[in-house]
Amino acid sequence: MQRLSDSPSGKTVSIGGGQLAFIPSPLPRDLPLSPKLVLLLDNASRAVATLAGVGETVPNPHMLAQPFIRREAVLSSRIEGTLASLSDVLAYEASGRKQSSGDVEEVRNYVVALEYGIERLESLPISFRLVNELHERLMTGVRGENKMPGHFRTTQVWIGAPGSHIQEARFIPPPPERLRYLFFEWESFVNESHNLPPLVRCALMHYQIETIHPYLDGNGRIGRLLITLFLCASGVLTTPLLYLSAYFERDRQRYYDELLNLSVTGDWERWLSYFLDGVYRESRDVLERIRRVRSLQEEWRELLLNRGEPSSGLRLLEDLFVHPVTTAPRVSRLLEISDPGARRVLDRLIDAGIVSRIGSSRPSLYVAQRLIEEIERPIEEG
Repeated sequence: MQRLSDSPSGKTVSIGGGQLAFIPSPLPRDLPLSPKLVLLLDNASRAVATLAGVGETVPNPHMLAQPFIRREAVLSSRIEGTLASLSDVLAYEASGRKQSSGDVEEVRNYVVALEYGIERLESLPISFRLVNELHERLMTGVRGENKMPGHFRTTQVWIGAPGSHIQEARFIPPPPERLRYLFFEWESFVNESHNLPPLVRCALMHYQIETIHPYLDGNGRIGRLLITLFLCASGVLTTPLLYLSAYFERDRQRYYDELLNLSVTGDWERWLSYFLDGVYRESRDVLERIRRVRSLQEEWRELLLNRGEPSSGLRLLEDLFVHPVTTAPRVSRLLEISDPGARRVLDRLIDAGIVSRIGSSRPSLYVAQRLIEEIERPIEEG
């Protein structure tokens, strides 16, 4: 922690035992942007604007948002060590089971928290109350549920290798008695009007809440979830399509290093360059995945039309792009037909090579595996 004692972006305070905790300074309301940073900001802003435009022109925005929210949940949770896949989560949701593996439950909680936050933004700004509500939904019923879900920590924590002592800490966040003041200052920054571009404000907002580290557990997931909520709240996105967890997860050690470097050096330019590069890359990544998904939808629709598929199969096809794993009871409700009738529609999609039946659970699960692969398959960077 000695390096942090001389930090231009905060100060250290003694917490006893010869240990020092870091207190970040209030976030700047104005920052000089170098020509290099202006170019990065321009590229990132253009990429996000293109993505936002695509989201506004799609007839069914849920077709894009729902699978990508779940992909984000998987990747953000993976940074914290969970091993659930997108297929695992989709199958769990479709099955209607009340319990699953701990990893799947954690990812599912992330989905619940993010969807709740998007809906809650219609009546509540990003605030102390909202963030606590999100944290409660994120942590209830999973690993860490005994760590005060929805409440700020009341004890000192530190960041280091698993099982390490505070003397070996890589970083010691603020003591608990400082949290409310720091958080309310963060809340003011998020909601007040000032001249910083929204993507720059988002980068600063994310750094600050990760540094404050207000909870006993779940801080990383909350901070990454808030990136998307901030972009929606600030009007940058109307459909929640941009997520940065894939960028952070590809080199998670660099992500941790960049956060710590800003605390040590106060080098906002380096942090903003890293963050804006992620925004640019992930915007382009999602645009390519959307292109794939829409192309596949057109391909399958044409296939069914050529096979003389009635409207029931076409309606089910549209729903598969929101729920790539489904069951006969769900299809029965969707199409307002009997379960045997739903199975006949599903059988026709099996014959067309669109879905396959997996496992031996009851009810049977039907999966559009190629669609899931198109959502997950890596994008070649050009």
